[in-house]
Amino acid sequence: MSICSLMADDSTSASLVSSNCPFGKVPDHLLIEIFIRVPISEWGQISCVKKQWANLFREECLWHAALVRSFPLAGQAKRWPGPIPRGLSKRRYAALYVSKHIFSLDGEMDEIVGHTYLFLKEQLEISTMPPPSGILHGTIIDQFIACGMSRDKAHDLASKIWLAVIDNSEENEQTFLLLKRLALEGDVFLPYPYSMSYTVQWRVFEKLFTDFRDCFNRVDYYDVLACAKQKFQPIPAAWLGY
Repeated sequence: MSICSLMADDSTSASLVSSNCPFGKVPDHLLIEIFIRVPISEWGQISCVKKQWANLFREECLWHAALVRSFPLAGQAKRWPGPIPRGLSKRRYAALYVSKHIFSLDGEMDEIVGHTYLFLKEQLEISTMPPPSGILHGTIIDQFIACGMSRDKAHDLASKIWLAVIDNSEENEQTFLLLKRLALEGDVFLPYPYSMSYTVQWRVFEKLFTDFRDCFNRVDYYDVLACAKQKFQPIPAAWLGY
């Protein structure tokens, strides 16, 4: 039975919080060894049981232990140059998790792909005006080139990261507004590899006209459609008709 299954019982959860519970007196270093062996999907629920446990999930010790256990080669990785920093253990764990589970990458240098995904996702989700897509794309390209990648590989990886961020975005109003802003951005000529790939631009419009069609008002729909017609010919029939 998992820890979270036990916690689902109110009486069990209350007993764990009680100062008389032996489990509540386990030292932090042993709790960390227990928690990092629990599936990551249960960590959020575990951290809600006790303030002590919540504090452990905020500290470097637990994330360093989880990093070493889940990604043994992470300790051998060297810091890289470029504008996107590596961060501490929690950030590195998240980046390696993304590289492995979203991009199916599992090598030493592939950590930077996860960090770049997190960087782009966070920049696009800024509640105030996010940076223009050209600046974000250029930052990603500069990061990959600084790590020694060729221009072609940098452009290919940047496109895959953009597509992954777009495809893994929640279907909510914030994502709709973000995609609409990206679609309505004016065309700025940038030399290869700093130009956004055709595939990424297509995906932005495709998601708007399929997943978010009901979010448009008439004016916005025809504005976005006009931009689509300037970029792509022919326009898919499924995109037509408000």
